[in-house]
Parts: sequence; structure tokens; C-alpha cells
Amino acid sequence: MSSPKVLFGFHAVGVRLKTAPKSIIEIYYEATRRDARMRQFLDRAREAGARLIEADSLRLAKLAGSHGHQGVAARVEPVAQITSLDELLENLEESGVTSPLLLVLDGVTDPHNLGACLRVADGAGAHAVIAPKDHASGINATVAKVASGAAETVPYFMVTNLARTLNELKERNIWIIGTSGDAPQNIYQADLKGPVALVLGAEGDGIRQLTRKTCDALVSIPMKGAVESLNVSVASGICLYEALRQRSTI
Repeated sequence: MSSPKVLFGFHAVGVRLKTAPKSIIEIYYEATRRDARMRQFLDRAREAGARLIEADSLRLAKLAGSHGHQGVAARVEPVAQITSLDELLENLEESGVTSPLLLVLDGVTDPHNLGACLRVADGAGAHAVIAPKDHASGINATVAKVASGAAETVPYFMVTNLARTLNELKERNIWIIGTSGDAPQNIYQADLKGPVALVLGAEGDGIRQLTRKTCDALVSIPMKGAVESLNVSVASGICLYEALRQRSTI
């Protein structure tokens, strides 16, 4: 059995309260904070039957490993999740989902960027986020905090060989679309209505050469100003929400 982990911040702990309250071992809260947001949070926690423990800011920071805890941290048991990409895709197929939407992150090692990408993926309705084990950040407390609960709701798969995984997605008739500043067409010209995996790289470096060669098509994001690239979470939002816009018209 996996050991308990720590979530911190109102969003991350609040989502766990909403989706899996029985998995919460205990919630620590800053007793000196008595504003409306804290009062509402504690009311929800009591309604869910969570064990509440008063704590000072120093103890919360030590527990969370960060001073950005907002006065709230929780020790939680891991919740049962889909363990493989194959399992997820088979479940989607059985559920009648014919056009999965996946986000692939190649070389995104910053936990703040990963957390923001997960948040965007959740908002746009992406079915999963995929990353290579050796060129990516794992899920930690910082990722969970920045993701504002999305680390709990969006499946995140770290794969041993990204190029092989992309080829396996192709075998499932999922179109692999990479992003590149020198692509012949932009994201708004691409057809994103069908099964698609959008591949984005780290800011500046972009996707790796082997990943690029594995893609079925490359698209760019129009850049009209002086900067040459966008933060990966911003780029992910643009691409995923364009896919959502196109799918909303089907």
C-alpha cells in the first residue's frame, strides 16, 4: 500500500474533499486565519467528516514543504487511479468516447509548469497528460498546489519511451500533432475534431528531434510580437481550447 501524501492549498485540498473525502486522514489549518474563505473551507471539511487539527504557519510550511500553503494542508491516502495509458484508452472506448484528447509534454521538468498544464488540461476536458520518465517532473506537492486540484482529476502517465508510446497511439488511430515555430500551418488551421494527441515541448527548447519525427503533423502558434515562444502552460491552453472549440461545433 502506498504511504500517505500531503496536499496543500485551498484548491488541492478542496478537490480531494469533493471527490474522495474518505481518503483524507487529517486536515491541518492555521487557527489564526479567520477570514471568510477559511470559514467556508472549514464548514465543508466538517460536513465531509474530516478530522481537523489546528496548526501554526511554521508547522504547515514544514508539512507542505512550502510557505504557499494558504493556511491549509492535509495528509491523505492515495486514491485508486487508472494505472496505465492502455487501461485509460480501453475504458474510454468502452464508454463510447471515439475522439480522445491527450496532452503530451516533452521535456517539461518544472513542477510549476506541469501543475499549470494539468490545470489547463482539466479545464479543457483532456483525457490524460503523458510525459517521458526521464525528461519530466513527477507529481509532488508543488505540482498539486499549482494544479488547483487537477492533479487529482487528470490522469498523468510517465512513460519509459515516448516515441514508442506515440507510435502505439498511432496504432489506435490517434493523430499525433506536434508544435513547432517553423511548422507550415498554425493550430487554427489544423483539424482537431478527431482522436488527437497534442505534443508540446519545454519553452525555448521545444519538442525533441525524435519526438518531432514521430508526429503526424506539426503546427505553430501565431506569434505577432517580439518574443519567440510562449510558456508551455499558455501554449497548452491555446492548443487544448482550440480543440475544445472545434469539438463543440460537432
